[in-house]
Amino acid sequence: MADAVIERLDPRDLATVTHLYNTIFRPERDEAWIRNRMRGRHNILVMVARIEKDAVGFYVGFELKPGTHFTWLVGVVSDLRRSGIASQLMHGAEEWCRTEGYGRLRFECDNRIRPFLIFGIANAYDIVGIRWDQDRMSNLIIFEKGLGGPADTR
Repeated sequence: MADAVIERLDPRDLATVTHLYNTIFRPERDEAWIRNRMRGRHNILVMVARIEKDAVGFYVGFELKPGTHFTWLVGVVSDLRRSGIASQLMHGAEEWCRTEGYGRLRFECDNRIRPFLIFGIANAYDIVGIRWDQDRMSNLIIFEKGLGGPADTR
């Protein structure tokens, strides 16, 4: 298991996230695309995972509704997948959400991304829904986890 250092970034500084996104995903996107998705969102959390000085993974999330934070994007460079970095990022987000008073953390996962589906189940996330994504032409599984505390209600 890789031992990455997880650091929080200013949501306005998206150069590292954009670079990682374009290394990991297709089609490539620019900073404006990421910034547009975050426009009008509250409590944006941006984190990067580093091994030594190299950025190897990232997390972007925001408030979905009062009491619920939404994980929008998580990515890890291909050479370090299955090394625990995505789990470290998600656990970091869970801790941040608890500190910020969120009772629930939600994410959606493409039905074809088996390792992240397994992560959700293995880490006490409940499957709370499914939706068809027209852009991906695929089902997305909706996961949600209660984080404890007073805001942990449905």
